[in-house]
Amino acid sequence: MKRMLAGLFFALILLYNGSALGEGARSAILIEAETGRVLYEHNAHEALPMASTTKVMTALLALEKGNLSDTVTAGPNAFGVPGTSIYLSLGEQLTLEEMLYGLMLASGNDAAVAIAEHIGGTVADFCRMMTERAAELGCENTVFLTPHGLPGSGHHTTAWDLALIAREAMKNPVFREIVGTQRASIPWAGHDYDRVLTNKNKLLSSYPGAVGIKTGYTKAAGRCLVFAAQRDDLKLIGAVLNCPDWFDEAAALLDRGFDGWQMVTLYSAGETVREIPVSGGRAETVRAVAQRDVAAPVSVSAWPDLLIELPDNLTAGIQAGQRLGSASLIDGGEIIVSVPLVADRAVEENAFRYRLERILTRWAAGE
Repeated sequence: MKRMLAGLFFALILLYNGSALGEGARSAILIEAETGRVLYEHNAHEALPMASTTKVMTALLALEKGNLSDTVTAGPNAFGVPGTSIYLSLGEQLTLEEMLYGLMLASGNDAAVAIAEHIGGTVADFCRMMTERAAELGCENTVFLTPHGLPGSGHHTTAWDLALIAREAMKNPVFREIVGTQRASIPWAGHDYDRVLTNKNKLLSSYPGAVGIKTGYTKAAGRCLVFAAQRDDLKLIGAVLNCPDWFDEAAALLDRGFDGWQMVTLYSAGETVREIPVSGGRAETVRAVAQRDVAAPVSVSAWPDLLIELPDNLTAGIQAGQRLGSASLIDGGEIIVSVPLVADRAVEENAFRYRLERILTRWAAGE
């Protein structure tokens, strides 16, 4: 009840102030990470330049296509790239993992080019791979022409697409580890000391529960930020593009998410939803269990409806893990999550029992 009242009070404050959060950004979005449900959006589908938030996809693709122990060499194209840098010398070699720390903490544009050429052969081919991977994730307004995000005509994305990319990237434990690190050291050829990398994402030190992920800035794109935080079982991901007060705006959006939403779990993975009679089998019943958590983010002032779709009975010949139906959470008439309900075990046919049941059924019917 306290959380419900807090959510209503928070909503009234927003109305009273006469302006919605996120409008300090040209484009903004906040989603729940597990389901992808949109909790807030503002011009979220407008195509805009995104500066170094580009590197979220660079890192994701590198992790998917490469090995952390790979040796990555800084070639002529990587050496001396303008903008932020980890100051790679020509021919310098680091592991892919070390390059990724340089990419995501110090936002090294030279590291981006070195990684792109290592994975894709050429920067152009790697960027084509980036764009194709984004499309696979459902991004409809994203084109990558560089692996670092320096200004270029036609290089753009949307807050919505960035959230989709970030959501996928945050599923990778190595990516999460890198973007959640505030300081790291990697080798520096020709020096008696290591490179010290400091994460540019100030939310990691200033916002309770922050776990990543990437800043970006160019004059053309303005200040851009993709961010994530978790409290208890509620995981949030957001993006703001062209946002002067990027960290404050991100923090306000996260506050809105944590104050106004809660994660509701009605069934846990493997939990029995219903026991269903089975005819003609070596067992009389089978349990329909949730394949994964039946959980979704719901406003603190609301509660979802539960729709269970299962047959009343089954015939033997059931495989363990076979889909039997579904459990869906519905909020305001919208299905916000639907989870398969599967058989907890196999139920094989019992030929003798099946024939006996048919004989008794016919006898009772007077046939």
